[in-house]
Amino acid sequence: MERTGIQYSTYVQILKEELVPAMGCTEPIALAYCAAKAREVLGCLPERCVVEASGNIVKNVKSVIVPNTGGLKGIEAAAAAGIAAGDASRILEVIAGVTEEQKKEIKAYLQNAEISVRPLETEEILDMVVTVSGGGSCVKVRIAGYHTNIVLIEKDGEVLYKVGAVAAREAQMADRSLLNVEDIYDFAKTVDLEDVRDVIGRQIAYNSAISEDGLQNDWGANIGSVLLKAYGDDIRVRARAAAAAGSDARMSGCELPVIINSGSGNQGMTASLPVIEYAKELGSSEEELYRALVLSNLITIHQKTGIGRLSAYCGAVSAGCGAGCGIAFLLGADYKTIAHTLVNGLAIVSGIICDGAKPSCAGKIAAAVDAGIMGYYMYINGQQFKGGDGIVSKGVENTITNVGRLGKDGMRETDKEIIRIMTEC
Repeated sequence: MERTGIQYSTYVQILKEELVPAMGCTEPIALAYCAAKAREVLGCLPERCVVEASGNIVKNVKSVIVPNTGGLKGIEAAAAAGIAAGDASRILEVIAGVTEEQKKEIKAYLQNAEISVRPLETEEILDMVVTVSGGGSCVKVRIAGYHTNIVLIEKDGEVLYKVGAVAAREAQMADRSLLNVEDIYDFAKTVDLEDVRDVIGRQIAYNSAISEDGLQNDWGANIGSVLLKAYGDDIRVRARAAAAAGSDARMSGCELPVIINSGSGNQGMTASLPVIEYAKELGSSEEELYRALVLSNLITIHQKTGIGRLSAYCGAVSAGCGAGCGIAFLLGADYKTIAHTLVNGLAIVSGIICDGAKPSCAGKIAAAVDAGIMGYYMYINGQQFKGGDGIVSKGVENTITNVGRLGKDGMRETDKEIIRIMTEC
């Protein structure tokens, strides 16, 4: 790919936009960021807080521990953490610097302040409004579209900042429509590594650290450890275990940050850790690893562009199949092999639902990575799923389009039913 072209610079920018650090599951952290921003504008500790949230925010905040809170869980805890101890300037690391004393302050605020939660009627899948009041003033902050996209700040009835959610998203994000698998492969082969060294190097360091913590300590359902104990240490098992262990830790309150992909830490870990593990096994060079991770991350982002940030379609599927492509790249695959790897993987696991962030995400990650690897080994053994097999169409881009349609449109009612089931529990 020509390094001076618009497509090249767009691909670099997409990686910089997507591969950013976050501490804790991104939905509760986004809520903490929204609350911290509201408190910052208010200028004092609020006496009351009202959180209005779309169904998918409720789904993804309900069951995960908010890091740096001493084990607190849920919407109220996320809002309280942002208000009592958050630093809005750190965005998705808003509560990364919480001290032991501040953890006590978060719990005290939860006990003493009036915090209420209400459903938010909205067309946006990712949408939240935090309204805080105290000191004779009232502030409202809204985030919509993606996790850091503030679209409204209002104080005492005066609009300080306002932009439509779609307009803000389009103004701030590089054009994802330029993504396609063939050009992603070309970009991965030719990109100047200095253009991506910082983002990819940080992903390797951060995600490897939390994966190791997940394997060494007792987190969640310990899927990563169970995989190694039950199936041994074959590289195909280690690749699954590495990604699952990162999720084990992250979903259960580990205070280490990760580098996310498509707004998700689970997706960021799934797209990277299996590839890193294979690179160790193969003795791959740093350059080979970096190029494979560029490919895996961009293929994951390409799939998620059609699905959207949040859906009833499990994001680990996109990332696991992306990782399978990254592994294939390390093993010397050409574009055709990578395209078939992706289609095969998607044909296997595209039925996995997203029922919120929680410990079982690690098991879904393991299944998705396994499908991605299987997709590669199918093709090199002369096997493939063909157009007309279920949602598979002839051509990798057509299959990606089908999956986007399934995840965004076809599963809309499924998503609502999942949320109803979860809120009745």
